[in-house]
Amino acid sequence: MKYLLGYDIGSSSIKVALLDATTGRCLASVTSPKTEMEISAPMVGWAEQRPERWWQEVVNATHQIKAEYGFDTSLVAGIGITYQMHGLVLVDKAGKVLRPAIIWCDSRAVDFGNQAFEGLGEDFCLNSFLNSPGNFTASKLKWVKENEPDLYEQIHKIQLPGDYIAFQMTGRLCTTISGLSEGVFWNFREQAIAQDLLDYYGISRDLLPEVVDTFAEQGRLTPEAAQELGLTAGTPICYRAGDQPNNAFSLNVLQPGEIAATAGTSGVVYGISDQPVVDSRSRVNAFVHVNSTPAQPRNGMLLCVNGTGILNSWLRKVVGEIPYNEMNTLAATAPVGAEGLVFLPFGNGAERVLENRPTTAELRGLSFNTHGRQHVLRAAQEGIVFALNYGMDIMRESGVQVRKVRAGNANMFLSPLFREAFVNSGNVELELYNTDAAQGAARGAGIGAGVYASAAEAFAGLERILTLEPTPSLQDQYQAAYGHWNHTLQQVLGHSTTQSHVNQHAF
Repeated sequence: MKYLLGYDIGSSSIKVALLDATTGRCLASVTSPKTEMEISAPMVGWAEQRPERWWQEVVNATHQIKAEYGFDTSLVAGIGITYQMHGLVLVDKAGKVLRPAIIWCDSRAVDFGNQAFEGLGEDFCLNSFLNSPGNFTASKLKWVKENEPDLYEQIHKIQLPGDYIAFQMTGRLCTTISGLSEGVFWNFREQAIAQDLLDYYGISRDLLPEVVDTFAEQGRLTPEAAQELGLTAGTPICYRAGDQPNNAFSLNVLQPGEIAATAGTSGVVYGISDQPVVDSRSRVNAFVHVNSTPAQPRNGMLLCVNGTGILNSWLRKVVGEIPYNEMNTLAATAPVGAEGLVFLPFGNGAERVLENRPTTAELRGLSFNTHGRQHVLRAAQEGIVFALNYGMDIMRESGVQVRKVRAGNANMFLSPLFREAFVNSGNVELELYNTDAAQGAARGAGIGAGVYASAAEAFAGLERILTLEPTPSLQDQYQAAYGHWNHTLQQVLGHSTTQSHVNQHAF
């Protein structure tokens, strides 16, 4: 018997899954810590976490899963890692972390990205990077260079969050092409490091780690790491991907036209294309997908709404720490449209779908004589769905056909109301599967370790548990509610119509 371990390095928690490599069945899954990890905001718009905390929770979760399911660690054939995208971890020559990680929802680098977009030229950036440099990892590094120059001089290598965890396990400093693309360190046209952007920012290429394949041996557990984790030294780490490419992978979304969604701390819809299709306003973004090759390129077009599960988590504290399933039940007692109450869920950093405007969450249309907790809870769930649908409209304009969406049966998709609003406002079919990000990372490790000869073999244990289609009697109600929500958003943004300019850039 062989096992596979998958680690999901989130901003709320660390999750680890143990799979039976033969059947693909998940044997055990644990999350650490039990309460959500804090995100530090030393200044408005900032978001930081300590990488050392991630590692400690990786250790804790590993010991927990060993206690829950007493497996022989020498039979672990491979370890896979998925992680929160766009974070910046800085280490010196000794491998010591130099400052807290600047994570995905941090907004401090927006101005640097905008300046680079203009300075390098919008057409050049979109043709070369498929994105504006925006608020991505390269721009965050530029912020450090300009604002913390003494610390910048101590940097030996930069890392993404998953690179850091792999480094702790193996002692090897490396990343992937998919990872480079998520930081806008990758030139799609040249299929090479984005040297033009590095030169514009005055950043040395030497700060980037070695590049390894997504599905390949990326190092082995050192004796020190193995002892700390309680695993076997020499176990290979053989898969690494950002959370959204990995979420798509975990759902076997690998080919053009296939769509994945997730609704954790942030909400994402991620569609696969074999063409370099971009949004000229960079509201949705393209990255190298996990299975992309020079011969068969695969890009993931990603729409992200930062304020998703984090809004639901915030509301849970406000309404009295009731369980999420009770919140869902209470929300469903309010009618579609929450009797005119509108929640704009943009309160977790700069939103790319809104062109990185400094936007906060808003609750509009509140009537003390009409609305109760149930209306607020429903307006929040509908607001998240409508924000995702707003982004899906942009994706549709780009040529990505959003008709059937796959998602894991987790997080916000556990809410029947959320699922109902998603399929009816977006006019999509939704398929839910018995998987999550940690299980996807474990399956990826199986491919990288050679346990599975193909993706088809790796996903033999994946099961569809629910399919939902739009209900004609509800579609009109949800479309009207979405129209009211969108009109409110346009008022907040200062214009009454949404103009999208989407181009297909031919190489």
